[in-house]
Amino acid sequence: MSKKIGQKIVGYAVANEEQTRETKTNVAESNIIQMHEKVSRPEALAGSTYKIKTPMSDHALYLTINDIILNEGTDHELRRPFEVFINSKNMDHFQWIVALTRVISAVFRKGGDCTFLVEELKAVFDPQGGYFKPGGKFMPSLVAEIGWAIEDHLQKIGMLKMPEIPEHQQKIMDEKRAQFEGATSVKTASNSAASAEANDFPPAAELCKKCSVKAAIMMDGCLTCLNCGDSKCG
Repeated sequence: MSKKIGQKIVGYAVANEEQTRETKTNVAESNIIQMHEKVSRPEALAGSTYKIKTPMSDHALYLTINDIILNEGTDHELRRPFEVFINSKNMDHFQWIVALTRVISAVFRKGGDCTFLVEELKAVFDPQGGYFKPGGKFMPSLVAEIGWAIEDHLQKIGMLKMPEIPEHQQKIMDEKRAQFEGATSVKTASNSAASAEANDFPPAAELCKKCSVKAAIMMDGCLTCLNCGDSKCG
């Protein structure tokens, strides 16, 4: 491709391979699309829907999070949350649900780090008290459960890292659980089959202050959580 030179040539230099490579890299990086509020919504978005069932209502809530894929087909492809919808037959909370979804969607579209929303929502407590989900997990409020659902989604798309328990710690937890269940097996008269099915952890387990799951057991004078591994003994 020819290019017309309209000015007098006063000097020249031969570009080496490294300079050419840097120029191409800078041009490629300048074309990378980052999430910001001016990104237009595509005609179709991929998303996931999460069912939230609480004992406070006969009707479940359905939380839908739609994602946008940036730089699709390139090495810089990113999947980022774009919008949130919450639907339910129960209209008691209609106003604050609409407000919450609009605010969360606006934060998603703003770009940057939106993961702070998770901790903010999970820290909301209902003055009338929370509730336990199947498996022993304590939810301080309905808003907090929405926060947990958003956290689960962000972990799936890679924005948040899923907490992992080290292999050696998991081994110790499994050994303590086996010892605890063996020691309490002779006292199963008061334990019902229903409670065993509803909770994945021993029925006598206490509520862990770190992960809010009834999975903390007392073994060897030390309170250890079988879910997250938290222990006062380190």
